[in-house]
Amino acid sequence: MFADVLIILVKVVLTLTWTLLLALFLTWVERKESAVMQDRIGANRASVFGLRLFGLFQPFADAIKMLFKEDFAPTFSQRALHWLAPTLSFFFVAVTMVAVPFGDAIHLFGRTIPLQVVDLNAALLFVLAMLSLGIYGILVSGWASSNRFALIGSLRGAAQLISYEVALGLSLVGLIMVFPTLRLSGIVEFQGGLVFGFLPKWGVFLQPLGFAVFFLAGMAETKRVPFDMPEGESEIIGFYTEYGGLKFGLFMFTDFLEVIVLSALATTLFFGGWQVPWLGAGGFVFPWGGSLKVAPWAVTVLQVLAFNIKVFFFCWLQVLTRWTYPRFRYDQLMDFGWKVLVPLGVVNILATGFILAAR
Repeated sequence: MFADVLIILVKVVLTLTWTLLLALFLTWVERKESAVMQDRIGANRASVFGLRLFGLFQPFADAIKMLFKEDFAPTFSQRALHWLAPTLSFFFVAVTMVAVPFGDAIHLFGRTIPLQVVDLNAALLFVLAMLSLGIYGILVSGWASSNRFALIGSLRGAAQLISYEVALGLSLVGLIMVFPTLRLSGIVEFQGGLVFGFLPKWGVFLQPLGFAVFFLAGMAETKRVPFDMPEGESEIIGFYTEYGGLKFGLFMFTDFLEVIVLSALATTLFFGGWQVPWLGAGGFVFPWGGSLKVAPWAVTVLQVLAFNIKVFFFCWLQVLTRWTYPRFRYDQLMDFGWKVLVPLGVVNILATGFILAAR
């Protein structure tokens, strides 16, 4: 019993450390990628013993500065709720990572240890539920600030997130019809086969329209450009208008956590998760003939590495999109969700049903 608890605690610490460090690193990626696109150098002033390393120390300097900034709250705000709002946003996003499988199970000390904090039977529903609860942080922040501009931002955020959650849910129905399980680890296992004898059985190949709807709706859920209506810096109506210091840092950090969660879900649901094409427990078996033996520990390393590379790619893609496209108008934003993504999600479900019935 004690060993089981210890294993879970170790997995929680490792998962949280990986997630937070990646979110911290994404702040550097964001600033550097925007600098490259705008022909600037970007953040590079922070140094340790004279070493700057392309600005890699900058995220840690920013985090230290944020910790020691004044924790200001307006006198007219509801202080308890004002403090609670960023914590709510951060918690409900961070906790979703416990259901994400980082790799296949490993065998240590006579135990089979899945590289996943908790293998829930309804993991997909758990993830969607936790992401949905994050909306309370946005609503509470606008209400507790007693600021009309912050309240407008929180109302925009509520309307946007609720609207795009419909499209997000519809995009996953077709996936569940193809991979009949709600366990994320089970969905990854289903993607270990081949289609047409050579193509990996990844969700993106079986549900291309579902993936497009999922990723676009997921980007809207992250509230970043071109879907950043709840913040709208140039319009000064952000739901965190009255926040500063560490509480503002939590809101900003939550945005990057949402980028990571969307990348991890896109990887897990549509790109095979930790699966490597043609790699099995004993090594590579190529569809054109031939094989390559790989040690069990090397298979695990390759699988975890493949998961990380896929997640990094989707994080980079979201940052690239953020600095490429302009913001939607609010009516365009709502029209895109209800008049484009939701109908496409329904079409994907119907098409999937017809194909499965015709098999």
